[in-house]
Amino acid sequence: MANNIIWQPQPQQKKFMERPEFECLYGGAAGGGKSDALVAEALRQIHIPHYKGLILRRTYPQLSELIDKSLLLYKRAVPGAAYNTTTHTWTFPTGAKIVFGSMNRKQDRINYQGKAYDFVGFDELTHFDNDEYTYLYSRARPNGPGTRVYIRATTNPGGRGHGWVKERFITAAPPLTPISQAVTIKTPDGGSIEVMRKRIFVPATVFDNQKLLDNDPGYIATLGMMPEAEKRALLYGDWDSFSGQVFTEFRNDPEHYADRLHTHVIDPFEIPGHWPIYRSFDWGYAKPFSCGWYAVDNERRIYRIRELYGCTGTPDTGVKWEVGQVAEAIREIEDSDIFLKGKHIHGIADPAIWQVDGKAKGKSIADIFAGYRIWFDKGDHTRIPGKMQCHYRLRFDDRGVPMFYVFNTCKHFIRTIPNLIYSETDPEDVDTTCEDHIYDEWRYMNMQHEIAAEELRPTRNIDHRNIDDPLNMVREQQKARLRRYEYV
Repeated sequence: MANNIIWQPQPQQKKFMERPEFECLYGGAAGGGKSDALVAEALRQIHIPHYKGLILRRTYPQLSELIDKSLLLYKRAVPGAAYNTTTHTWTFPTGAKIVFGSMNRKQDRINYQGKAYDFVGFDELTHFDNDEYTYLYSRARPNGPGTRVYIRATTNPGGRGHGWVKERFITAAPPLTPISQAVTIKTPDGGSIEVMRKRIFVPATVFDNQKLLDNDPGYIATLGMMPEAEKRALLYGDWDSFSGQVFTEFRNDPEHYADRLHTHVIDPFEIPGHWPIYRSFDWGYAKPFSCGWYAVDNERRIYRIRELYGCTGTPDTGVKWEVGQVAEAIREIEDSDIFLKGKHIHGIADPAIWQVDGKAKGKSIADIFAGYRIWFDKGDHTRIPGKMQCHYRLRFDDRGVPMFYVFNTCKHFIRTIPNLIYSETDPEDVDTTCEDHIYDEWRYMNMQHEIAAEELRPTRNIDHRNIDDPLNMVREQQKARLRRYEYV
């Protein structure tokens, strides 16, 4: 009987294939048997004649590996199954179909317009944008009675979609914990229907793939010898570290929010009255606008203390507020916030807001803001020098004190900055297709307060335990240095 088994899921793959939720993400590290499980899962309903499944990769060359897997499995598992190399479609004796597709360009989504798929599978989901995923989400619908409609995905950390995938599946709940999302839909007769959708993340690493470890014992060593960021992501499934990440220095350690050491994210504190306050702004309409407020201490250290981010809740999607609506929101915050009210606030913005739109009766965005007593100077939007200023600010000295902090209430900064990746066409710059609007206005702020790399030389930290200091003078000097960072 064992010889008749063509493929059998391993324990973690079995957990993935047994999940009842509408959406399930599997993997999160290399070598977990993700693609095999996805290709096998698509076979579940081929006994139903009108069943139609879709398996996607970003590009066709990437898709070819999945097709090769299907050629090894499908013909052996289902005698009479036929693969059409032109349409990349498997047809089974019942009439059921599994299609292999790609979406290399935004316009490729039109290839799936008007089509229905009972099963939609994404391999390497972080290679897709959120809007591409949600578009195919709408294609998940039954082709006839009796089919189960659901979505499955696999991925490693990293890639252009890292941020939205992490937010949707990883940070939303612990692994193997269902995430429920209620949606209220208005009906034409004025009533409403409440619909519940569930999703879940099933983790898997190479340690869950015993077959791979038996076939290639050296594979785990290959992963272990990779650079630290890649090793943490691919070997251990660390979603805070991945290949191509721009700001690898960024640290968010809740255990140090209070002492502010070896972390950039900190607890809010009362801003001393003599610290200057700045407002930095990047305009957006269909894409989010970003407004950040910053304080600067006596040592030129910058603190992001508040933010207003024009995002709908769907990553990188703007609220489409008119200029006056944005200005009113900024004015309300500055008139009511205890750290901003009554303060002289220095404004910095993207020079593009001084461009005059003919539809605005000769007024620029900057002109409209001025009517609400919100003024800006033109920021320096030079890209590479600005990016380097961000790196300089994030660097820790030997005490674990950086030149930039962000209050833990600035959730969108904390979400988007670690997810930025490098551009494929300009390897020194940030990929502008990422959700980079907060990064842009943060960059304007840092360029307003440039620091040199040599200013960040590590200071010598004396180990008082190894010297003769009977009066504790060295110890007290060390404490005094640290007290400079006690702000309240």
